[in-house]
Amino acid sequence: MRFLCDEMLVRLARLLRAAGYDTYLASGGEKDSALLHIAREEGRILLTRDKRLAEAALPESVLIEGRGVEAEAESLTRNVVLDWDFAPFTRCVMDNARLRQATLDEIDRMPAQAQALRGPFRACPACGRLYWPGSHVRRMSARLSGLSAPEA
Repeated sequence: MRFLCDEMLVRLARLLRAAGYDTYLASGGEKDSALLHIAREEGRILLTRDKRLAEAALPESVLIEGRGVEAEAESLTRNVVLDWDFAPFTRCVMDNARLRQATLDEIDRMPAQAQALRGPFRACPACGRLYWPGSHVRRMSARLSGLSAPEA
């Protein structure tokens, strides 16, 4: 599954990327017609809060409801069968690139406490951001697992 989030859904886009989903994030001011074109050309499900835009992209769209990333994620999950544990931490949350294994030089640039961890150590080939399994990854893993857990 591939997604396109409108510019109002930045945090949801980053959460989807953290889960491993290819997620295009619209930049400020991109026209609706351009978003529709990208979604159709690239086979992406359009996620938006804009009712008119969602209607224009049917059936490949989801109108996102709720405020805050948790509510947005739950709204998406109600409408799309989604595995939040799909391929965690395999995409850069900032630019959507697939992460690669970090080189020894890149690991040497990480903080000492990060280097002491077992890994995996990853790097974004596009922006150079470095990733390691620290406390942020543990918190995000718990969040993703919580979204995947069936409701009682």
